[in-house]
Amino acid sequence: MPALEPVERTALLTAALRAAETRRDDRLYEDPYAAGLVGDVGPELLAEIRAATFPHDRPRTLPSTPDYNAIRTRFFDDLLQAAAREPGATQIVLAPAGMDSRAYRLPWPGHIRYFEVDRPAVLDFKAERMRGVRPLADHRAVAADLTGPGWEDRLVAAGYDPSVPSTWLLEGLLYYIPEAEGRRMLERVAGITAPGSRIAADIVNGAALTLPHMRGLLEVFAGWGCPWVFGTDEPEALFDGYGFDVRAVQPGEPGADFGRWPDPVPPRAERNVRRVFFVDGRRR
Repeated sequence: MPALEPVERTALLTAALRAAETRRDDRLYEDPYAAGLVGDVGPELLAEIRAATFPHDRPRTLPSTPDYNAIRTRFFDDLLQAAAREPGATQIVLAPAGMDSRAYRLPWPGHIRYFEVDRPAVLDFKAERMRGVRPLADHRAVAADLTGPGWEDRLVAAGYDPSVPSTWLLEGLLYYIPEAEGRRMLERVAGITAPGSRIAADIVNGAALTLPHMRGLLEVFAGWGCPWVFGTDEPEALFDGYGFDVRAVQPGEPGADFGRWPDPVPPRAERNVRRVFFVDGRRR
């Protein structure tokens, strides 16, 4: 894949994490395509994350990226499958798509149109790696830069209907783009979604960007050219500002644990602790 952009690099990391999860006896999901999507650098990225997270000479102080990724993937798997079963549900949008294989590995109702939006290099790479594999939904790839102009028009041209409800997943995106761009992203998604549409995302809090004990993980991502730059302590208020009523749960809380989160879950009132939120809600 030429000229790796930040989120593209993390997409290969995610594929490597999903391939590793699939090999576990206690796996939370099975992704038979992840191993073919990791590319040449995916295993190296995963090894660097493991080395930072699980040092051989001292106890772990960083959040467990493998457990987090497993929980996140399963959480959004379940959410998208539930959304697809809702009466009137016809459209799912992954933005960005990265190396995600849900269109190929999960069962979908026949009436679902499944859109994947990402840069042309990403979609071309994935199409080559998935050559000969048939998607299990009416799959539409939309080649566009989500931080650039015009992706809404390309999405509509691919068959997306802004006048009917849809479900959007912004997975592994918001903390990698500056706050102004993140807010603009939510504004643009709101502008192309009908009332009743669902939205889901993950986002970190402000302290996760600055706490000294997070430095080991933050330095890895910064070294790859994709630092964490956007977080919020009030995700509900953030999404509310763009017309979405959402709830936010942390890994380890009921519904976002699956028996795998290894650390205590700090109460929302506690300050100066790292957090990550899974956000799920609807457009008013």
